[in-house]
Amino acid sequence: MDIETLKRDFREVYRQEPQISRAPGRVNLIGEHTDYNEGFVMPAAIDFYTSVAFAPRSDTKVNVRSQSFDEKFSFDLTDGFRARHNWSDYVVGVIDQIKRSGQCLYGADILIHGEVPIGAGLSSSAAIEVAVAFALLSAKNAAIDRTQLALLCQRAENEFVGTRCGIMDQFISCNGRRDHALMLDCRSLEFKLLPLAPSVRMVICNTMVKHEHASGEYNQRRAACEEGVLILRSYLSNVHSLRDISPGQLERHREKLPPVIYRRCRHVVMENARVGSAAQMLQIHDLPVFGKLMADSHRSLRDDYEVSSRELDLMVDIANKQTGVYGARMTGGGFGGCTINLVASEHAEAFRRHVAAEYERATELKPDVYITSAADGVASVA
Repeated sequence: MDIETLKRDFREVYRQEPQISRAPGRVNLIGEHTDYNEGFVMPAAIDFYTSVAFAPRSDTKVNVRSQSFDEKFSFDLTDGFRARHNWSDYVVGVIDQIKRSGQCLYGADILIHGEVPIGAGLSSSAAIEVAVAFALLSAKNAAIDRTQLALLCQRAENEFVGTRCGIMDQFISCNGRRDHALMLDCRSLEFKLLPLAPSVRMVICNTMVKHEHASGEYNQRRAACEEGVLILRSYLSNVHSLRDISPGQLERHREKLPPVIYRRCRHVVMENARVGSAAQMLQIHDLPVFGKLMADSHRSLRDDYEVSSRELDLMVDIANKQTGVYGARMTGGGFGGCTINLVASEHAEAFRRHVAAEYERATELKPDVYITSAADGVASVA
Protein backbone atom coordinates (compact mmCIF):
# COMPACT_ATOMS: atom_id res chain seq x y z
CA MET A 1 0.00 0.00 0.00
CA ASP A 2 1.35 3.43 -0.91
CA ILE A 3 1.48 6.29 1.57
CA GLU A 4 -1.28 8.32 -0.07
CA THR A 5 -3.69 5.38 0.14
CA LEU A 6 -2.92 4.92 3.83
CA LYS A 7 -3.48 8.63 4.42
CA ARG A 8 -6.81 8.44 2.62
CA ASP A 9 -7.88 5.44 4.70
CA PHE A 10 -6.91 7.25 7.89
CA ARG A 11 -8.93 10.34 6.91
CA GLU A 12 -11.97 8.18 6.20
CA VAL A 13 -11.77 6.54 9.64
CA TYR A 14 -10.66 9.43 11.87
CA ARG A 15 -11.59 12.58 9.90
CA GLN A 16 -8.19 14.21 10.32
CA GLU A 17 -4.79 14.38 8.65
CA PRO A 18 -2.20 11.80 9.80
CA GLN A 19 1.54 11.60 10.21
CA ILE A 20 3.13 8.32 9.11
CA SER A 21 6.04 6.28 10.43
CA ARG A 22 7.18 2.90 9.24
CA ALA A 23 9.54 0.17 10.49
CA PRO A 24 10.87 -2.87 8.65
CA GLY A 25 10.97 -6.57 9.37
CA ARG A 26 14.29 -8.40 9.31
CA VAL A 27 16.16 -11.51 8.29
CA ASN A 28 19.35 -12.84 9.89
CA LEU A 29 22.13 -13.63 7.42
CA ILE A 30 24.35 -15.51 9.89
CA GLY A 31 24.74 -15.76 13.66
CA GLU A 32 21.97 -18.02 14.91
CA HIS A 33 21.29 -18.79 18.60
CA THR A 34 24.22 -16.54 19.50
CA ASP A 35 22.14 -13.57 20.68
CA TYR A 36 21.12 -15.01 24.05
CA ASN A 37 24.74 -16.09 24.56
CA GLU A 38 25.84 -12.43 24.35
CA GLY A 39 27.44 -13.12 20.98
CA PHE A 40 27.34 -11.71 17.46
CA VAL A 41 24.57 -11.62 14.87
CA MET A 42 24.29 -10.25 11.34
CA PRO A 43 20.73 -9.21 10.49
CA ALA A 44 19.49 -7.01 7.68
CA ALA A 45 16.27 -5.03 7.57
CA ILE A 46 14.05 -6.15 4.70
CA ASP A 47 11.98 -4.15 2.26
CA PHE A 48 8.70 -5.12 3.96
CA TYR A 49 7.37 -2.52 6.40
CA THR A 50 4.74 -1.96 9.03
CA SER A 51 3.34 1.55 8.56
CA VAL A 52 1.60 3.51 11.30
CA ALA A 53 -0.65 6.45 10.43
CA PHE A 54 -1.42 8.47 13.54
CA ALA A 55 -2.66 11.80 14.85
CA PRO A 56 -2.39 13.11 18.42
CA ARG A 57 -5.56 13.72 20.43
CA SER A 58 -6.22 16.36 23.07
CA ASP A 59 -7.46 13.76 25.58
CA THR A 60 -6.08 10.48 26.97
CA LYS A 61 -7.96 8.09 24.69
CA VAL A 62 -6.09 5.82 22.27
CA ASN A 63 -7.96 4.36 19.28
CA VAL A 64 -6.18 1.66 17.28
CA ARG A 65 -7.19 -0.07 14.06
CA SER A 66 -5.24 -2.70 12.12
CA GLN A 67 -5.86 -3.32 8.44
CA SER A 68 -4.03 -6.65 8.69
CA PHE A 69 -6.55 -8.01 11.21
CA ASP A 70 -9.57 -5.86 10.32
CA GLU A 71 -9.93 -5.17 14.01
CA LYS A 72 -10.12 -2.13 16.27
CA PHE A 73 -9.81 -1.44 19.98
CA SER A 74 -9.68 1.57 22.29
CA PHE A 75 -8.34 2.25 25.76
CA ASP A 76 -7.57 5.16 28.06
CA LEU A 77 -4.05 6.06 29.14
CA THR A 78 -5.27 6.57 32.70
CA ASP A 79 -6.47 2.96 32.96
CA GLY A 80 -4.38 -0.03 33.95
CA PHE A 81 -3.02 -1.96 30.96
CA ARG A 82 -3.82 -5.65 30.57
CA ALA A 83 -2.62 -8.08 27.92
CA ARG A 84 -5.25 -9.32 25.47
CA HIS A 85 -2.97 -12.05 24.08
CA ASN A 86 -3.22 -10.92 20.47
CA TRP A 87 -1.56 -8.40 18.15
CA SER A 88 -2.77 -5.44 20.22
CA ASP A 89 -0.34 -6.36 23.02
CA TYR A 90 2.56 -5.10 20.90
CA VAL A 91 0.91 -1.68 20.72
CA VAL A 92 -0.15 -1.48 24.37
CA GLY A 93 3.20 -2.90 25.50
CA VAL A 94 5.24 -0.06 24.00
CA ILE A 95 2.81 2.54 25.34
CA ASP A 96 3.17 0.93 28.76
CA GLN A 97 6.97 1.15 28.51
CA ILE A 98 6.89 4.78 27.38
CA LYS A 99 4.77 5.62 30.42
CA ARG A 100 7.08 3.63 32.71
CA SER A 101 10.03 5.61 31.38
CA GLY A 102 8.42 8.70 32.90
CA GLN A 103 7.44 10.40 29.67
CA CYS A 104 4.09 12.15 29.42
CA LEU A 105 1.83 10.78 26.69
CA TYR A 106 -1.30 12.15 25.08
CA GLY A 107 -4.01 10.15 23.37
CA ALA A 108 -3.77 9.22 19.71
CA ASP A 109 -5.71 7.83 16.77
CA ILE A 110 -3.71 5.04 15.10
CA LEU A 111 -4.14 3.03 11.89
CA ILE A 112 -1.68 0.18 11.25
CA HIS A 113 -0.90 -1.36 7.87
CA GLY A 114 1.49 -4.33 7.79
CA GLU A 115 3.46 -5.67 4.84
CA VAL A 116 5.78 -7.90 6.90
CA PRO A 117 4.51 -11.49 6.45
CA ILE A 118 2.98 -12.68 9.72
CA GLY A 119 4.20 -15.98 11.16
CA ALA A 120 7.12 -16.27 8.76
CA GLY A 121 9.84 -15.50 11.31
CA LEU A 122 10.55 -12.10 9.75
CA SER A 123 9.77 -10.17 12.93
CA SER A 124 6.45 -8.55 12.15
CA SER A 125 6.04 -8.09 15.92
CA ALA A 126 9.19 -5.96 16.28
CA ALA A 127 8.13 -3.90 13.26
CA ILE A 128 4.81 -3.05 14.96
CA GLU A 129 6.52 -2.21 18.25
CA VAL A 130 9.17 0.00 16.70
CA ALA A 131 6.80 1.79 14.30
CA VAL A 132 4.28 2.60 17.06
CA ALA A 133 6.89 3.70 19.60
CA PHE A 134 8.67 5.87 17.03
CA ALA A 135 5.37 7.44 15.98
CA LEU A 136 4.31 8.34 19.51
CA LEU A 137 7.70 9.71 20.48
CA SER A 138 7.95 11.68 17.23
CA ALA A 139 4.57 13.26 17.97
CA LYS A 140 6.12 14.70 21.14
CA ASN A 141 9.06 16.07 19.13
CA ALA A 142 11.28 14.04 21.43
CA ALA A 143 14.89 13.29 20.53
CA ILE A 144 14.92 9.57 19.73
CA ASP A 145 17.97 7.49 20.56
CA ARG A 146 17.57 4.45 18.33
CA THR A 147 19.38 2.06 20.66
CA GLN A 148 17.21 3.16 23.57
CA LEU A 149 14.15 2.82 21.35
CA ALA A 150 15.14 -0.78 20.55
CA LEU A 151 15.64 -1.55 24.24
CA LEU A 152 12.24 -0.04 25.10
CA CYS A 153 10.54 -2.21 22.48
CA GLN A 154 12.41 -5.30 23.66
CA ARG A 155 11.21 -4.66 27.21
CA ALA A 156 7.66 -4.35 25.92
CA GLU A 157 7.90 -7.79 24.34
CA ASN A 158 9.68 -9.33 27.33
CA GLU A 159 7.56 -7.84 30.09
CA PHE A 160 4.13 -7.15 28.58
CA VAL A 161 3.80 -9.62 25.73
CA GLY A 162 5.75 -12.25 27.67
CA THR A 163 8.20 -13.38 24.97
CA ARG A 164 11.85 -13.80 26.01
CA CYS A 165 13.29 -12.40 22.80
CA GLY A 166 16.78 -10.99 22.44
CA ILE A 167 17.57 -7.50 21.20
CA MET A 168 18.33 -8.33 17.54
CA ASP A 169 14.87 -7.88 16.00
CA GLN A 170 14.11 -4.49 17.50
CA PHE A 171 17.69 -3.30 17.02
CA ILE A 172 17.82 -3.91 13.27
CA SER A 173 14.31 -2.50 12.81
CA CYS A 174 15.62 0.71 14.40
CA ASN A 175 19.08 0.80 12.86
CA GLY A 176 18.83 -0.87 9.46
CA ARG A 177 20.51 0.79 6.51
CA ARG A 178 19.64 0.37 2.85
CA ASP A 179 22.04 -1.96 0.99
CA HIS A 180 23.75 -2.94 4.26
CA ALA A 181 23.71 -5.75 6.77
CA LEU A 182 24.57 -4.99 10.38
CA MET A 183 26.97 -6.87 12.62
CA LEU A 184 25.73 -6.49 16.18
CA ASP A 185 27.52 -7.25 19.43
CA CYS A 186 24.61 -8.44 21.59
CA ARG A 187 26.53 -7.66 24.78
CA SER A 188 27.74 -4.12 24.20
CA LEU A 189 25.19 -3.20 21.49
CA GLU A 190 28.01 -1.81 19.39
CA PHE A 191 27.41 -2.42 15.70
CA LYS A 192 29.07 -2.15 12.32
CA LEU A 193 27.33 -1.56 8.99
CA LEU A 194 28.47 -3.89 6.23
CA PRO A 195 27.85 -3.34 2.52
CA LEU A 196 25.68 -5.73 0.53
CA ALA A 197 26.63 -5.46 -3.12
CA PRO A 198 23.86 -4.34 -5.52
CA SER A 199 24.69 -7.43 -7.56
CA VAL A 200 23.10 -9.68 -4.92
CA ARG A 201 19.56 -10.09 -3.58
CA MET A 202 18.30 -11.74 -0.43
CA VAL A 203 15.73 -14.44 -1.17
CA ILE A 204 13.70 -15.72 1.79
CA CYS A 205 11.97 -19.08 1.41
CA ASN A 206 9.21 -19.99 3.86
CA THR A 207 8.85 -23.76 4.28
CA MET A 208 5.27 -23.22 5.54
CA VAL A 209 6.06 -25.59 8.40
CA LYS A 210 6.55 -24.79 12.08
CA HIS A 211 6.83 -27.79 14.36
CA GLU A 212 4.86 -27.64 17.60
CA HIS A 213 7.76 -28.64 19.85
CA ALA A 214 9.86 -25.63 18.82
CA SER A 215 9.40 -23.55 21.98
CA GLY A 216 10.28 -26.40 24.33
CA GLU A 217 13.36 -27.31 22.30
CA TYR A 218 14.43 -23.66 22.24
CA ASN A 219 14.34 -23.54 26.03
CA GLN A 220 16.38 -26.76 26.19
CA ARG A 221 19.06 -25.21 23.96
CA ARG A 222 19.29 -22.16 26.20
CA ALA A 223 19.58 -24.40 29.26
CA ALA A 224 22.33 -26.47 27.60
CA CYS A 225 24.35 -23.33 26.87
CA GLU A 226 23.95 -22.16 30.46
CA GLU A 227 25.07 -25.57 31.75
CA GLY A 228 28.11 -25.46 29.50
CA VAL A 229 29.07 -22.05 30.87
CA LEU A 230 28.75 -23.27 34.47
CA ILE A 231 31.06 -26.22 33.77
CA LEU A 232 33.64 -24.25 31.80
CA ARG A 233 33.72 -21.50 34.41
CA SER A 234 35.36 -23.99 36.77
CA TYR A 235 38.37 -24.16 34.44
CA LEU A 236 38.43 -20.75 32.76
CA SER A 237 38.41 -17.37 34.49
CA ASN A 238 36.22 -14.44 33.47
CA VAL A 239 33.67 -16.59 31.64
CA HIS A 240 30.21 -15.05 31.81
CA SER A 241 28.73 -16.56 28.66
CA LEU A 242 29.76 -18.66 25.67
CA ARG A 243 30.76 -15.38 24.05
CA ASP A 244 33.86 -15.44 26.27
CA ILE A 245 35.14 -18.84 25.09
CA SER A 246 37.40 -19.27 22.07
CA PRO A 247 37.31 -22.34 19.81
CA GLY A 248 40.72 -23.39 21.15
CA GLN A 249 39.60 -23.16 24.78
CA LEU A 250 36.50 -25.18 24.05
CA GLU A 251 38.51 -27.94 22.40
CA ARG A 252 40.98 -28.08 25.25
CA HIS A 253 38.15 -28.65 27.73
CA ARG A 254 35.78 -30.75 25.64
CA GLU A 255 36.31 -33.84 27.80
CA LYS A 256 34.88 -31.92 30.75
CA LEU A 257 31.55 -31.52 28.97
CA PRO A 258 28.83 -34.13 28.34
CA PRO A 259 28.74 -34.88 24.59
CA VAL A 260 25.43 -33.11 23.90
CA ILE A 261 26.45 -30.04 25.91
CA TYR A 262 29.76 -29.93 24.04
CA ARG A 263 28.00 -29.96 20.66
CA ARG A 264 25.64 -27.19 21.70
CA CYS A 265 28.55 -25.08 22.92
CA ARG A 266 30.58 -25.83 19.81
CA HIS A 267 27.84 -24.45 17.59
CA VAL A 268 27.65 -21.16 19.49
CA VAL A 269 31.41 -20.69 19.80
CA MET A 270 32.05 -21.48 16.13
CA GLU A 271 29.05 -19.46 14.98
CA ASN A 272 30.44 -16.37 16.70
CA ALA A 273 33.70 -16.92 14.84
CA ARG A 274 31.79 -17.36 11.57
CA VAL A 275 30.03 -14.03 12.02
CA GLY A 276 33.39 -12.29 12.36
CA SER A 277 34.71 -14.00 9.23
CA ALA A 278 31.50 -13.24 7.33
CA ALA A 279 31.84 -9.54 8.19
CA GLN A 280 35.32 -9.51 6.69
CA MET A 281 34.02 -11.18 3.52
CA LEU A 282 31.30 -8.57 3.03
CA GLN A 283 33.84 -5.79 3.47
CA ILE A 284 35.94 -7.18 0.61
CA HIS A 285 32.87 -8.26 -1.41
CA ASP A 286 33.84 -11.95 -1.37
CA LEU A 287 30.36 -13.44 -1.71
CA PRO A 288 31.50 -17.01 -2.56
CA VAL A 289 33.38 -17.33 0.75
CA PHE A 290 30.47 -15.67 2.58
CA GLY A 291 28.24 -18.35 1.05
CA LYS A 292 30.52 -21.12 2.33
CA LEU A 293 30.23 -19.67 5.83
CA MET A 294 26.44 -19.78 5.45
CA ALA A 295 26.72 -23.47 4.50
CA ASP A 296 28.93 -24.15 7.54
CA SER A 297 26.38 -22.38 9.73
CA HIS A 298 23.53 -24.52 8.41
CA ARG A 299 25.47 -27.76 8.96
CA SER A 300 26.27 -26.69 12.51
CA LEU A 301 22.64 -25.82 13.22
CA ARG A 302 21.58 -29.16 11.78
CA ASP A 303 24.20 -31.43 13.36
CA ASP A 304 25.51 -29.71 16.52
CA TYR A 305 22.58 -27.59 17.65
CA GLU A 306 19.95 -29.87 16.09
CA VAL A 307 17.39 -27.17 15.36
CA SER A 308 16.89 -27.75 11.65
CA SER A 309 14.12 -29.88 10.16
CA ARG A 310 13.53 -32.11 7.18
CA GLU A 311 11.80 -29.26 5.36
CA LEU A 312 14.56 -26.73 6.05
CA ASP A 313 17.26 -29.16 4.95
CA LEU A 314 15.31 -29.92 1.77
CA MET A 315 14.87 -26.22 1.00
CA VAL A 316 18.60 -25.61 1.47
CA ASP A 317 19.51 -28.62 -0.70
CA ILE A 318 17.24 -27.41 -3.50
CA ALA A 319 18.64 -23.88 -3.25
CA ASN A 320 22.24 -25.03 -3.47
CA LYS A 321 21.55 -26.64 -6.87
CA GLN A 322 20.31 -23.42 -8.45
CA THR A 323 22.23 -21.10 -10.76
CA GLY A 324 23.42 -17.90 -9.16
CA VAL A 325 23.19 -18.92 -5.51
CA TYR A 326 26.09 -17.91 -3.27
CA GLY A 327 24.82 -19.39 -0.02
CA ALA A 328 21.77 -20.87 1.69
CA ARG A 329 20.94 -21.65 5.31
CA MET A 330 18.08 -21.86 7.75
CA THR A 331 17.38 -18.61 9.56
CA GLY A 332 15.60 -18.01 12.84
CA GLY A 333 14.96 -20.32 15.76
CA GLY A 334 14.55 -23.44 13.65
CA PHE A 335 12.26 -26.50 13.59
CA GLY A 336 10.65 -25.04 10.48
CA GLY A 337 10.25 -21.48 9.28
CA CYS A 338 12.45 -19.88 6.65
CA THR A 339 15.74 -20.14 4.83
CA ILE A 340 17.81 -17.16 3.74
CA ASN A 341 19.62 -17.29 0.40
CA LEU A 342 22.06 -14.87 -1.21
CA VAL A 343 21.50 -14.94 -4.96
CA ALA A 344 22.98 -13.02 -7.88
CA SER A 345 20.45 -10.33 -8.80
CA GLU A 346 20.03 -11.45 -12.39
CA HIS A 347 19.14 -14.98 -11.27
CA ALA A 348 16.87 -14.11 -8.34
CA GLU A 349 13.54 -14.42 -10.15
CA ALA A 350 14.45 -17.75 -11.77
CA PHE A 351 15.74 -18.96 -8.39
CA ARG A 352 12.41 -18.06 -6.80
CA ARG A 353 10.39 -19.97 -9.41
CA HIS A 354 12.57 -23.08 -9.47
CA VAL A 355 12.93 -23.45 -5.71
CA ALA A 356 9.19 -22.97 -5.17
CA ALA A 357 8.30 -25.53 -7.82
CA GLU A 358 10.80 -28.18 -6.67
CA TYR A 359 9.86 -27.78 -3.00
CA GLU A 360 6.16 -28.07 -3.80
CA ARG A 361 6.76 -31.23 -5.86
CA ALA A 362 8.69 -32.79 -2.99
CA THR A 363 6.38 -31.81 -0.12
CA GLU A 364 3.01 -30.85 -1.63
CA LEU A 365 3.41 -27.57 0.25
CA LYS A 366 3.36 -24.28 -1.66
CA PRO A 367 6.11 -22.09 -0.19
CA ASP A 368 6.13 -18.33 0.06
CA VAL A 369 9.30 -16.93 -1.50
CA TYR A 370 10.27 -13.27 -1.04
CA ILE A 371 12.94 -11.39 -2.99
CA THR A 372 14.19 -8.38 -1.06
CA SER A 373 17.01 -5.90 -0.68
CA ALA A 374 18.39 -4.59 2.59
CA ALA A 375 16.27 -1.67 3.75
CA ASP A 376 16.39 1.38 5.99
CA GLY A 377 15.27 1.27 9.60
CA VAL A 378 12.35 3.11 11.17
CA ALA A 379 11.60 6.61 9.90
CA SER A 380 8.91 9.20 9.46
CA VAL A 381 7.81 9.16 5.84
CA ALA A 382 5.05 11.77 5.74
